[in-house]
Amino acid sequence: MKRKKKSKGWANVLPIYIFMLAWLLCALAFPMYKMWGLAVSFLISALACGVSTALLPRLLKPKGAEPEEAEERPKRAKAASKKDEKPLEPEVAEVVEEGRTAIREMGRLYSSIESPEVRSRINELMRISDKIVQDAIDDPSDVPDIRKFLDYYLPTVIKLLHAYDRMSGQGIEGENLSRSMSSIEEMLDTAVDAFKKQLDSLFEDQALDIETDISVMNRLLEREGLMGEEEQDTIIKAARAGQDQ
Repeated sequence: MKRKKKSKGWANVLPIYIFMLAWLLCALAFPMYKMWGLAVSFLISALACGVSTALLPRLLKPKGAEPEEAEERPKRAKAASKKDEKPLEPEVAEVVEEGRTAIREMGRLYSSIESPEVRSRINELMRISDKIVQDAIDDPSDVPDIRKFLDYYLPTVIKLLHAYDRMSGQGIEGENLSRSMSSIEEMLDTAVDAFKKQLDSLFEDQALDIETDISVMNRLLEREGLMGEEEQDTIIKAARAGQDQ
């Protein structure tokens, strides 16, 4: 703070010295005993003073310093963003927090486990889990189904990953270790498929709504004579194909 005040003081005083220096130089260059010499000297000195007044605050500003407005703008934008965010319902917030905590733990296990195949499966499980948790925010009506996923499926997978991490860190090979680790690896493949089905099931109601909307639209178009049965069948098949992907 003291350094800032000192720089500001110099910025206020130096233009006066520059004016005096410019006046002295003009006195050496122009006949000060004549009116035009005084006028020219005054104009040059005033110009030097004005330029220094404009430039010195920038030149004397400490390196890396930012204008106060630039510092405050991101803070105001962040505060406004938080203000505009719609708060989550308590049960949704709880599901989201638990889900993200579980995903972070899987991320830790991903870093700890060395097997590329297992790491690949963990990465896929994390990706799908994140989408499932995000669905709780997008569609709170899915929270009961997501709650079952968080209460059993996800904790069980994490528990088995912990076991795999411990066994793989033993540094020895044994029949029991190898058999258990192989079983966990196979289970992870099953878990990936199960997680995908869980995610897909969350969109079941939405898929039904879409098909209903399409059927209503088809009936309206057919009633108005804008579409025949062949086009109607094509649209329905395309909609169902999109749901299966």
